[in-house]
Amino acid sequence: MIFPTGNRRSEARNGGRSAAFTLVELVLVMTILVVVISVAAPSLGRFFRGRTLDSEARRLLALTRLGQTRAVSEGMPMLLWVDAKRRAYGLEEEPGFADRDEKAVEHTLHDDLNLEVIARPTEVTLGAGTPAQVVMLNRGVIAEARDSQALNRSARRALPAIRFLPDGTIGETSPSALRIYEQDGPSLWVTQSRFRLDYEIASQSEPETEAGR
Repeated sequence: MIFPTGNRRSEARNGGRSAAFTLVELVLVMTILVVVISVAAPSLGRFFRGRTLDSEARRLLALTRLGQTRAVSEGMPMLLWVDAKRRAYGLEEEPGFADRDEKAVEHTLHDDLNLEVIARPTEVTLGAGTPAQVVMLNRGVIAEARDSQALNRSARRALPAIRFLPDGTIGETSPSALRIYEQDGPSLWVTQSRFRLDYEIASQSEPETEAGR
């Protein structure tokens, strides 16, 4: 058996014909949707890029907290190294105290993001024979190691790093801030707090300078 479907009252009002969209109406609706999406797309893009930047800054900040916690609980200096060229950073025990760190962590930046190390305006000592190029900037000194796809622990000594000591303090040679940024876009800083006891996220145009602390 076949049962009729639809609203009979509606069909009666339309002279017995079922109500339906015409081709003109469908084209009009599609045109309106395209206009709305084209207007909203840039805003949505900025929103998601901002979320990515914020998420990366929080992940880096969390790694500083982990480094400080491990240094105190394990009684070993910890290094949060930064390789700006490879767009990577990680955490491990300071080389020389153990042959291998089973808890070592390494992260790679999102494709749209870059990382910059803002060091203190003092001379950086890398040690004899260290394969590194020291670049002077107005905001300090940035030490960049030669590009390598497979860095071992000894080679990481050439990279700039935040050093967490077993007493919970931050080493004097540690960078004053790490800047995460989009190319020609917004930036966030993971910078040392006022009393240099830990790191925090800052969003101002420039992190605090030594004179302003």
